[in-house]
Amino acid sequence: MTASDRSSTFFAPHLALKIVGDGMAFYTRAFGAIELRRFSNDDGSVHVAEMEIGGALFHLHEEVSRTGELSPRTLGGTSCVIGLFCPDPDKLFNQALAAGGREISPMQDYDYGYRQGTVADPFGHLWLLQRRVANA
Repeated sequence: MTASDRSSTFFAPHLALKIVGDGMAFYTRAFGAIELRRFSNDDGSVHVAEMEIGGALFHLHEEVSRTGELSPRTLGGTSCVIGLFCPDPDKLFNQALAAGGREISPMQDYDYGYRQGTVADPFGHLWLLQRRVANA
């Protein structure tokens, strides 16, 4: 079952980017994201994309200054970290770095029962890659 098939409530992050197509390419390489659909502008550039990672739905959208939907690069930071739970966070962490991500905090086990590491994507979004390793 994919996120779009769910009948219950769930989160779907909406990431603002300057160039959506660049984000689509990165998230495919870094996290194995799958494109579900896209909406293009008249010039062929992508305006909005819907993607998923392991069934987790997320959207990419061009910046919209009139509504304040701005990319972390435009803002000079972000107020949100995307927590992605996955079976092998080490693998995704390394894939993200190889695809052009930047390590913010190394992958490690924490005493509260999670294995986590944080990567900044090339657009300034922060991804906390993680899995539960013990009952804390």
